[in-house]
Amino acid sequence: MGDVLAGNHAVWEFDSDSVLIRFARGIRTPRTPRLFHALGSRRIPLEAVSGVTVTAGKRDTVVLRVRPRPGADPLMEAAAGQLKESCDPYRLVLPGERAPHAAAFAEALRVRLGPDAAEPADRFLVDVPRPPLHLKAYDARVGFDGSGVVFHWSRTGATSAKWKAGDQRYPLSALTGVEWRSPGGPGGHLRLLVRDAAADPRPDHDLAAAVFGVGYGAAHESLPFAAAVLAGLRDRAAVPAVPRARSGDERLQHLNELHTAGLLTDAEYTALRERFTADPL
Repeated sequence: MGDVLAGNHAVWEFDSDSVLIRFARGIRTPRTPRLFHALGSRRIPLEAVSGVTVTAGKRDTVVLRVRPRPGADPLMEAAAGQLKESCDPYRLVLPGERAPHAAAFAEALRVRLGPDAAEPADRFLVDVPRPPLHLKAYDARVGFDGSGVVFHWSRTGATSAKWKAGDQRYPLSALTGVEWRSPGGPGGHLRLLVRDAAADPRPDHDLAAAVFGVGYGAAHESLPFAAAVLAGLRDRAAVPAVPRARSGDERLQHLNELHTAGLLTDAEYTALRERFTADPL
């Protein structure tokens, strides 16, 4: 297609296999959500799209909205429906006179959707910010280096339970997911879901959670952070099985490399090593 639509907060460029969204002021100049500034630009592959609509907006505007496939975008998976409509990165607001252009773009996009568009995606298809990433919460500074998440507790904000326990680090191999609760509502926090561990329902006491507050953990900082951790978890889960090398020594060497890189837990490493040792090539 190669055509461009400039809206209130973004410029969308439709290509044959993707939609490039550049978050910037377009033909009007209202205040742009800080989340859009943080995202900068995003390329949405058409295989990540489940549908597209054009509806009438407020004050003589038209709204073009793309619906991402469930499971295709880690940012939207982490948000879990908590984003306000005005902060929806898949929503483009245009002046009313641009309605025919929006409808034409929507139809051109719609006819390019694949047969699996209505089905959940089996992998993340949209990129998110890559580590290293840092987040300042009310009770901690949180970092993600691609292999694990670390909490450095604040002397003034953290509860005594967290401060006494000391800083915490959780490798991706110990995690099953991430829970993000918007700082715009009560109880805002970022919580890691730790394998085989019961979470304390109180985020201010949970050693795998950081609490948000006024001026801490804003959505434009904490949501991309949560999405990056989710993407890291999915990437780790997608690591293929250890291939059958030409010799037992090569298989064990490759196994050691995966374990050293943090892609295998100690239990997984031990189990595979025992299997390879019992079944040498």
